[in-house]
Amino acid sequence: MLVLSRKKEQRVLFPNLGISVEILRINGNTVRVGVDAPKDVHVLRGELADSEQAKHLLAEQRRSQHELNNHLNGATLALHLLKKQLEAGQLEDAESTLNATLATIHSIDSKVGSGASADAAKRPRALVVEDNANERNLLSGYLKLCGYDVESVDDGMAAMTYLATHQCPDVVLLDMHMPGMDGPATVSAIRGDQRYRDVKLFAVSGSDRIDMGVPLGEEGVNRWFAKPLQPDEFEQQLKAELSSAVTSA
Repeated sequence: MLVLSRKKEQRVLFPNLGISVEILRINGNTVRVGVDAPKDVHVLRGELADSEQAKHLLAEQRRSQHELNNHLNGATLALHLLKKQLEAGQLEDAESTLNATLATIHSIDSKVGSGASADAAKRPRALVVEDNANERNLLSGYLKLCGYDVESVDDGMAAMTYLATHQCPDVVLLDMHMPGMDGPATVSAIRGDQRYRDVKLFAVSGSDRIDMGVPLGEEGVNRWFAKPLQPDEFEQQLKAELSSAVTSA
């Protein structure tokens, strides 16, 4: 239990939850408080915790979580199925699976989007740079399922514009072969700007790193992920890279 001493008109802030508690009035043993919380966060008095309203809210939360878990499971299975179909050369089936997967991911994004503000500060932020719309949407969707806050653009110039006009992401995942400003040029531009010195930069490419002339390390990419991606391995390695950045910071 967190115990704090506060005077009248002083606030206690919970920034990760988007909640603030303010002492409004103190009268003997009675303290009147005000609670400011996002509309999707339900606040109940303790004596109402066993009421029908509380039971209804709990049941609704469990139902929503169950529905979300089903969607997540379906999307994960679909991604693995898509990989197998592509490996087997079943292109028509793969296209059908891809469309269904994107629809599922869009549904998940819509369901969690309205309530995402409370824990957005906890999630790592990723920028996906990929000119192929299907690959861009699929990778973005997979990262969202893995708990990332994701934005995407379709070429290097758009990536530089995004970085200059938005809060800097934790990681940029970058394709190499793109029209206009390609991957190597984008890597050079990002590494040449001190504003982005703390950004993790990962290549996601079917090409060889040496052939593309992209170095590893502070002057190039932190990691080179070869296509086709292995979803589980990719997620684990990405998490490990970001965890090491937090530890060393």
